[in-house]
Amino acid sequence: MLTVGYIGNGKSTNRYHLPFVLQRKDKFHVKTIYSPNKGKKDWVEIPDVTYTNEINVLLNDADIDLIVICTPAVTHYELAKQVLNANKHCLVEKPFTHTTSQAKELFELAKNKNRVIQCYQNRRLDSDFLTTQKVIESGKLGDLLEVEMHYDYYRPYFPEQCKNYAQIDSYLYGHGCHTLDQVLSYFGNPDRIHYDVRQLLGEGRMNDYFDLDLYYGIVKVSVKSSFFRVKERPSFVVYGKHGMFIKEKKDRQEEHLKLFYLPDHDDFGVDNPSDYGTIIYYDDEGTYHEEKVTSEVGDYGRIYDMLYESIVSGKEKFVSDEQTILQISVLEEGTAHLK
Repeated sequence: MLTVGYIGNGKSTNRYHLPFVLQRKDKFHVKTIYSPNKGKKDWVEIPDVTYTNEINVLLNDADIDLIVICTPAVTHYELAKQVLNANKHCLVEKPFTHTTSQAKELFELAKNKNRVIQCYQNRRLDSDFLTTQKVIESGKLGDLLEVEMHYDYYRPYFPEQCKNYAQIDSYLYGHGCHTLDQVLSYFGNPDRIHYDVRQLLGEGRMNDYFDLDLYYGIVKVSVKSSFFRVKERPSFVVYGKHGMFIKEKKDRQEEHLKLFYLPDHDDFGVDNPSDYGTIIYYDDEGTYHEEKVTSEVGDYGRIYDMLYESIVSGKEKFVSDEQTILQISVLEEGTAHLK
């Protein structure tokens, strides 16, 4: 049993972490949640959990094994250092840090302290991403040629109300980290990257658009996103020599969590048949096929299962240090020209 504390008591902690951890009572006991705004009542308090606005209550508690950081990205590096120096294991929301040098420093510190630190890349366990992997690995598309990944919104009021630019709060850091981690975790280190990262409303405004092409030999993987898409593009489109696969709808876990429809429901995050992707291909005999593909079931909680094994049994981390450093380097390079 690992005793867990949280830094932050907002949307991240209560929507994307606690619903899954509280399901795993054989592995985790949530003891303490720290927030400087302890009195804020946006979220219902959990019975038998201590809420505090004193961070040392968390850091100095010898019972706590693991601390999870769910605060704004600009705070991640300093808080993670405090956690490791308190001899606690640490899980950090994404983006992990602002710079690769910060990430490398934290991994080295964790190694010296004999502690596990990892980035919370839950989107590796999205249903649409897992289903796309299944289709690629089926071989029905033939040799892979191109993958398009979209993460769109129509929320113009966000960039329109933003009057300054900060790299750590950019759209690429905040949302590109989802799809970029999927690409890097599955395809690895690209041969090269073409960046098109923009501030559509002009210099000194929010980064509200990105379009990155990552090249792996002949394969191009494109990661695209915008705040100005009235109709969002398909979540995944995959092209091979023999056919294509299209998955229009995203993973439903976030949709359900926003409705407080939690993982204790058997159909949590499960696609309706109408949301299944479609594969279109020619087989080896030249016969045309157009078929629905039953979606894989995503589960963000598996991050915690694998983290538990890394801490308790010393198993390899689900999100490696090298993958995290590579991702931060891509985020840094992609936003280096913005002002």
